[in-house]
Formats: sequence, structure tokens, C-alpha cells
Amino acid sequence: MIMRDDRAIVRLQAETADSSTGRSFVTCYFKTAAATFGISQTIFSYIAKKTALFYSFLKVLVRLFRPLFFRSVRINRPDLLRVKGPLLISANHPDSFLDAVLLDSLFAQPIWSLARGDVFKNKFITRILTAIKILPVYRVSEGVENLSTNYETFDSCKEIFQKQGLVLIFSEGICVNEWHLRPLKKGTARLAISSWRDEIPLSILPVGINYNSFTRFGKEVIINIGEPIALSEFTLTGNEGKNIQLFNELLTRRLQPLVFEIDRNDEKTKTELFERPPSLFKKIILTIPAVFGWLLHQPLYVPIRRFAVKKAYHTGHYDSVLAALLFITYPFFLAIVALILFIFTGKAVLVLLVMVLPLLGWCYLQHGSSGKGRQV
Repeated sequence: MIMRDDRAIVRLQAETADSSTGRSFVTCYFKTAAATFGISQTIFSYIAKKTALFYSFLKVLVRLFRPLFFRSVRINRPDLLRVKGPLLISANHPDSFLDAVLLDSLFAQPIWSLARGDVFKNKFITRILTAIKILPVYRVSEGVENLSTNYETFDSCKEIFQKQGLVLIFSEGICVNEWHLRPLKKGTARLAISSWRDEIPLSILPVGINYNSFTRFGKEVIINIGEPIALSEFTLTGNEGKNIQLFNELLTRRLQPLVFEIDRNDEKTKTELFERPPSLFKKIILTIPAVFGWLLHQPLYVPIRRFAVKKAYHTGHYDSVLAALLFITYPFFLAIVALILFIFTGKAVLVLLVMVLPLLGWCYLQHGSSGKGRQV
């Protein structure tokens, strides 16, 4: 549960929302780094206090990293990425915390994320997650005794809305690697209706996230943004159950066209919808640097991918775990390569050649389609 002082952190960060970014990826970063490098709780607490600068720095890194993991990200209405709050972003949830990371990096304004409550295991984790702008939402399966915390979370969200902030909620309430929109849970409707009753001019922005694969590296992504829902389109009644039903029906109608409906084994449709083969000229120009990009990144990618496959391939979190591990280890990989160059050549100027590695990796991704691989 969020303690009283944690709620104060929420209010303080709502007032400084313009300088904060990257919540969801930070969670993965902290948890994976802790397991891998044994970073102490003292360091974590210090980082949490320096969130404004850290988020700004992290958002730059995530945006730089994105072209090295996604071959392309196409957005149907990019102008809406600069929309102001109060705004509730309602999205489907096909690919674990990678969904939130991607949206965080695309929207200009910071996004507060709602996460499953069982992640908030103790006071320390709760403080860290609250500090990095992640709030808990509990389901009945996660303990009926925890459901009261949802009211506190909704109150925090409404404080964010009152500061013209943005909140992200995955309205299906579950993550499944599939090309399909599942029935919506009640959480989005309850938060929206409660905000409207408090006279908050909230808009709900439907967003469809579509990946060409959940296991392939260098994937194609299509982000479809729909028409926002405002109170003017909805008539509140005295029957709360009826209000929720009508809201979910309206939101489903807005979300459904944004989410691709594709059979898991229909490779032809996936290819037609997602892939854009490069021109012959582009392939010729990129061939040599792409080969070097593939070869030089194998010492990093192969062991990381094997570890991710072993630990997370059948959990629905494979993409997210792979992305997080690569994000964390890539700077160390570049540093090691730079050190090796310096040791064997003795010339510091050659160390600058390391900065070519990310460009070579990008050339590899851009050289061809994302290829055929196993599907989860």
C-alpha cells in the first residue's frame, strides 16, 4: 500500500511533472541492475531523490536506444504525441513493460503508469516505484484486502490530472502476446467516471500498440492513436454499473479498429501489414556496414538472448527482458571494446571508433526485413 509520505511524493512529483520521464523503463532498469550488479538500496534511494535529472537523462538514452531495438515505429497521428493533460491514455497490452517504455519514449509529456499491485511487495519497493511514478492497481486475484489501495491510487491519478498530467492504463488488465483486443476491465471506466464526477475535464485517448513479432529482434511497430473520448460524448446516469458498461462499450468501439486482429500463425498478413523492404539502393549501400554490425555485436547479443530465452521465453516478458538487459549492458559493452582498443593500440583517438558501433548496429537493422523467427 502507498504510505502517507509516499502520497506526498506523488503530489510533489505531480507539481514537477514537466521534468520527469521514463518511469516504466526505470523499474526494469532498477530491478535487473540490482539482480545483475548488486546495487545497494542506499544507491537506489539516492537515485530516487534525484529523479528529475535522472528521468531527463534516461529519456534521452531510451530514445537513442530505440532505433537499435526497433527497425521502425510508425504512428498514424504523431501530432497527438504532444497532447496536454489532463489525459488518460488507454492502451492494449501485448508485450509486458515494453509497451509502457515505448509510449513513454514517444509522448512529449511525462506519463504516469499504473502497474499490477503484486509488484509492490514491501515498503522499500513501494517507495522506489512511487518515486519513479508507478502506482499500484490491484485485482481480486491479488488479494481482496488490497483493493482499498485502488481508491488511493485513483485519488493520486486525479491529483495528476488536476496538474494537467498524463496517466497510462492498460485497459485489458492483462498482458498476452497476441494480435487481439481482449474484453476491457472496469478500471479505466471507474477512473474516468470518478474524474468526471469531480469536474475534472479529462479526456481518454485510445492507443493501439501493434508489433510484427514478440520474439524477433529489430521489430516493426505500428502505433494507432484514435479519437479522444470526452465527457461531452457520454451521459452519466445514477446507475454506476450501467455507466461502466456504456463507457467500456464506447472505449471498445474506439480501441478495436486500432488493434490488429491477426491469427498467431498468419505470417502472410503480418508481412503485408508491417514489413517495408528497403530499396535495392539502400541494401547495396548498407550491406558492408550491416555485416560488420552483425559480427561486432554477436559477443553481446548472443549470450544476452540465450539468457532471456532461458528465463523468460514462455512468460510473455521475453521482449521486455531482452530489451532491458541490452539497455543496461550496452554501455558496458562499448566501454570494454574501447578499453581493448586502447590496450592493443595505445592510441586514445582510436577509442572514438567505438561510437561507430551503434551506427553499424542500426545499419544491420535497416538492411533488411526483420526476418522470420520463432513466435511465442
